Amino acid sequence: MSDSAKNQKTQFYDYHISAGGKMVPFAGYLMPVQYPAGIMQEHLHTRNNAGLFDVSHMGQVLVTGVGVATALEKLMPVDLDALAINQQTYATFTLPDGGILDDLIVTRWAEDTYFLVVNAACKDQDIAHLKSYLSDFTITHLDQHSLIALQGAKAKDIMLKLAPSTSDLIFMHGCPVQIDGIECYVTRSGYTGEDGFEISVSNDHALAVADRLLAFDDCKWIGLGARDSLRLEAGLCLYGHDMDQNTSPIEAGITWSISHSRRAGGAKEGGFLGAEKILKHLADGAPKKRVGFLVEGRAPVREGAEIADNDGNIVGVITSGGFGPTLQAPVAMGYVTSALAAVGTQLNAIVRGKLRPMTVTKMPLIPQRYHRG
Repeated sequence: MSDSAKNQKTQFYDYHISAGGKMVPFAGYLMPVQYPAGIMQEHLHTRNNAGLFDVSHMGQVLVTGVGVATALEKLMPVDLDALAINQQTYATFTLPDGGILDDLIVTRWAEDTYFLVVNAACKDQDIAHLKSYLSDFTITHLDQHSLIALQGAKAKDIMLKLAPSTSDLIFMHGCPVQIDGIECYVTRSGYTGEDGFEISVSNDHALAVADRLLAFDDCKWIGLGARDSLRLEAGLCLYGHDMDQNTSPIEAGITWSISHSRRAGGAKEGGFLGAEKILKHLADGAPKKRVGFLVEGRAPVREGAEIADNDGNIVGVITSGGFGPTLQAPVAMGYVTSALAAVGTQLNAIVRGKLRPMTVTKMPLIPQRYHRG
């Protein structure tokens, strides 16, 4: 069976082909990994100009009903009632044993309506998870909506011309807008470490919105390859690689994603799946931690490479790795025992039987440029 027969296509498939996109299977879709300019140039273009990413493979879900915040808070360690209308937060679906089912972005659309964006490979299980625990609420998969992300230094200039009200948004806030009369929901968010916007729009009008964005000389399509190198430099986790069902949020280095009200002594202490283990990790420390690495030399180290200390003991594993075009150096993330997680620790990746020296470094590896007001 051909790739096209096995995998779905987003609304933008023909646009990617026309732009010279190299299409690959990804999370059940055919998606562009890169365009003719190549990953390096696409990465740098996004940092310096504006990159347009097709992220329509992600799951967009509405959860609605009186008291829905309380119900959702049983599935994630965040304080959803504390969100203002049109404010969003990063969250994780936790599991009874403290692991992570998925990570997601939650936006409060209305008093009792929350908009969830979940990972493409996890969306079916996530929707089933929601239905299992929230049977009394309305769960709607917005499968007739596309999602595109405009990211980079000049993203704000483009959006100012198309939807002026978006210039008032700060990081992790959104609003409904019209772009050439087309209804969209725009948030100031993204997965690159840059200032930028994510735009949800019905499939019927998705191409028209993309046309308006691409009409700006500073805006170009960017593929999955550069999306990965951008988020890696920005120190952002990729679910299924840098976190999974066998890691807690504390081990994954996203302690900040647990609202203070849900922690020990907080007004809403615990009450979420896996709270006992997660709060124990928070109080006592976790046995392993996700850390960032700068790698000596020019060749990248890849996911799956074992990590050894200077005595040759295996102390962890690389979960993401590649070349950082902004840094012009190989970068990586991985897990090590907590005793070796301090910034400056010297370790080694084992690549084809040889030791590659690397240093634990503070993340993000480059400054994040989110617009916080």
